[in-house]
Amino acid sequence: MEEFHSTINRFITENNIDGIHMVLRESCHSVQDAARALNVSQHDFVKNICLLDNKEQLILAIVKGEDRVSTTRVGKALNIERPRLATEDEILAHTGFPAGGVPSFGFKAIFLVDPKVTELSYIYTGGGSQLSLIKVETNSMLQANKGQVIRIRK
Repeated sequence: MEEFHSTINRFITENNIDGIHMVLRESCHSVQDAARALNVSQHDFVKNICLLDNKEQLILAIVKGEDRVSTTRVGKALNIERPRLATEDEILAHTGFPAGGVPSFGFKAIFLVDPKVTELSYIYTGGGSQLSLIKVETNSMLQANKGQVIRIRK
């Protein structure tokens, strides 16, 4: 787990990202778990959904914690066949981070960000493991991942 935290901390430092990496004692695998662990509102969290297109290219769909990703909308936005959810092994192989801890930046992917996410001044996102989170300004997240803002929620 320490290697995942070191990797994301190095990326944050090297890219001057305005974010705080937090390692917790309890699981942050779900939005509900993470909100409870920090005693904050679920509305400030995002989910990072890992998808693969038919060429096995990673697409990271970022939506607010209460929303769900529409793979149909993602496919239409990218003018590709509907992508599929990545498996846990594929998530680790493509991002370098385990499922449930994938950050919103720090690896090679096509990043799609739902507009509702950009309404927030800051977000909580995966911190590299199921025991860590990053609090980051939304604009810093967008600069770090060069994400396309497009409606991808259901």
